[in-house]
Amino acid sequence: MKLVLLSGGSGKRLWPLSNDARSKQFLKVLENDDRELISMVQRVWGQIDRCGLADSSYIATGKSQVEILHTQVGPSVPLIIEPERRDTFPAIALAASYLYSVARVDPDEIIAILPVDPYVEGHFFNSIQQLEEIIQMTSAELALIGVKPTYPSAKYGYIIPRQGELLESGVMRVSHFQEKPTEVEAVDLIEQQAMWNCGVFAFRLGYIINILNSKGLPVEYDKLTEQYHKMPKISFDYEVVEKTNNIVVLPYEGYWKDLGTWNTLTEEMKHYQIGKGIISQDCYNTHLVNELEIPVTVLGVSNVVVAVSPDGILVTDKSASPRIKDYVNYDMGPMFEEKEWGWIRILDNDRYNDGRCVITKRIAIKEGRNLSYLMHLYREEVWTIVKGEGELVQNGIYMNVKSGNVIHIPAKTLHGLRASSDMEIIVVQSGNSSEDTIMELYNSWSEISEHCFNVTI
Repeated sequence: MKLVLLSGGSGKRLWPLSNDARSKQFLKVLENDDRELISMVQRVWGQIDRCGLADSSYIATGKSQVEILHTQVGPSVPLIIEPERRDTFPAIALAASYLYSVARVDPDEIIAILPVDPYVEGHFFNSIQQLEEIIQMTSAELALIGVKPTYPSAKYGYIIPRQGELLESGVMRVSHFQEKPTEVEAVDLIEQQAMWNCGVFAFRLGYIINILNSKGLPVEYDKLTEQYHKMPKISFDYEVVEKTNNIVVLPYEGYWKDLGTWNTLTEEMKHYQIGKGIISQDCYNTHLVNELEIPVTVLGVSNVVVAVSPDGILVTDKSASPRIKDYVNYDMGPMFEEKEWGWIRILDNDRYNDGRCVITKRIAIKEGRNLSYLMHLYREEVWTIVKGEGELVQNGIYMNVKSGNVIHIPAKTLHGLRASSDMEIIVVQSGNSSEDTIMELYNSWSEISEHCFNVTI
């Protein structure tokens, strides 16, 4: 059995901490057993590893999330890369083509798909492992996991089983689906033994390969990647699940929650405050998450989330927090990004009447890691090293640099940097506001060392 975790999301519902470069599953606001702050994806991957499933698991993700995934779960985790974000049907189809044509998985092998960010107990993954036997036992085309509802929620889709068709191990055949009913409708559905749809699907790999063939789509990963932009933006539920007749569902009675909004996420946070600030004692059920060094004071307000990051500031009643995606302008780029080599924080971004753009960044580089060897064609940079030591290569000239050095890098100048110790740099980048073409020659320091060292100072 192979497990594929879907890691997508546009980063809207947990703004301002989440953005296009750092979706909700990467926010380090949960705690592990050692009281360290971890993200949802780190928590889930740890659970998968403890269940012995890590060696047969993959993460399907977009290009923009590759670096942060490597940073948070390690570079050895196999990734299936989507060229662009489209929806769950294209993502699952691409994953199936990868397993079939690249990983050479047998078409009869069972594939389980699940989101990368469910908040569940560890034995949830034991239920996922049962799906393999369930498909073999029932000859179903799809096997799902349905969460037994704890209240009549209008936030989730529902799986309605056929009445009187209980199979072995408590498995039920599926009658139909209901997408996000009203609370009144949900009460009636629960009386029909309906379950929340938690987005877990299992199938034989050949089932999806046959669907691709029937649609005239290539089953080779490289060819499907080339046509990916032509695939419809549609969910797997609408394109496959609701058109499949032979479906079974395994009821799950353990703890399960979608941490997709601030009100649900804060329910699972161990502390009311992360970051600098004060919450007065007359605040009840109020959370402060502050990623800036500026202290934030919250006085006399209850049931509120205050979230502060370089991308913006959010003050919201918890019950209103799901509406954030309707009110925020997401056209600006992310102001904070995690990279494999460190992180980037935008401190200031100004555009002037003469057409110049001036961007000030704070960049951190981990010890032993490096920036690529590249050049900006239309922008110059001034670096002020504020912490650490490193090795700089500029147009093939090698030099040692350290805290206090100021380095001018004109446009069209090749440059790269390796940190000998943890480094931080203030970068002021200026140039034409409409263009920032980058030409990258080498990514690794071994390539830079081999091709670029001419003079040692």
